Amino acid sequence: MKSKAGKVEQEMIVHLEKSPEIPSTLKDAMTYSLMAGGKRLRPVLMLAACEALGGSEEKALPFACAIEMIHTYSLIHDDLPSMDNDDYRRGRLTNHKVYGEALAILAGDALLTKAFGILAEASLHADLDGNIALSLIQEASRRAGAEGMVGGQVKDIMSENQQVTLEQLQEIHRSKTGDLISFSVRAGAMVAGASPSQLTALTGYAERLGLAFQIRDDILDVIGDKEKIGKPVGSDEEKNKATYPALIGLEDSEKWVVRLIDEAKALIGNEEGIYPTDLLHIANYLISREQ
Repeated sequence: MKSKAGKVEQEMIVHLEKSPEIPSTLKDAMTYSLMAGGKRLRPVLMLAACEALGGSEEKALPFACAIEMIHTYSLIHDDLPSMDNDDYRRGRLTNHKVYGEALAILAGDALLTKAFGILAEASLHADLDGNIALSLIQEASRRAGAEGMVGGQVKDIMSENQQVTLEQLQEIHRSKTGDLISFSVRAGAMVAGASPSQLTALTGYAERLGLAFQIRDDILDVIGDKEKIGKPVGSDEEKNKATYPALIGLEDSEKWVVRLIDEAKALIGNEEGIYPTDLLHIANYLISREQ
């Protein structure tokens, strides 16, 4: 993961440097959050899914960068005073605390827009079939937008101080966190030329991984180490957010993570033509991650 994350970081800088027209202060704000560290889970999953089908990491790398830009934009906006009002992200001051609220909003806007330009450019350079390229970009829009991640964030906000059922909580997490993770895996598979059955297996893997990732996030907000997480713990409870530990308890939440990861691994472990070593390692890492 560290090796792949490093390649993604280098490539993202290349994409920003290719655009000298970007105002320097805006580029600084974009770079500040892009280079703030983190697991780079989504782009790493994209690269791992592509390689699991024998695809080229070189062709997949720009797509992975676009996915991380979409993710980073969402974090910048999520931290804003009008949203979660967070002062720290990954152990550093959040973007609006450094550059001000207006520039933070614009940096997020710029990263999101840039990401779609990179998806289109990467599709051309990878010589993807036109229908596959258009389907990939269309899916990015849906899963990152109102039908997916953004819609999930709205549901999350609306659920604060409300009684939420387990089914409703799953739907929030499927959209808010799971959709971009699912897209990351599916995009890697599409770039590699996955068959329908391979794409189905990888999608099932990603859906379970996304939910397990979010449940683990909820757990860490209760029992995590502030120094490892890079932000204060207990913020979910303070904001009266709907979480798995609040709804079903810590012990059962941990069991859900293990069960979901086991199901995810089984789905790709038996599918012909998928060589899932890296994807299985990532799944195992998510069970016990501490940040």
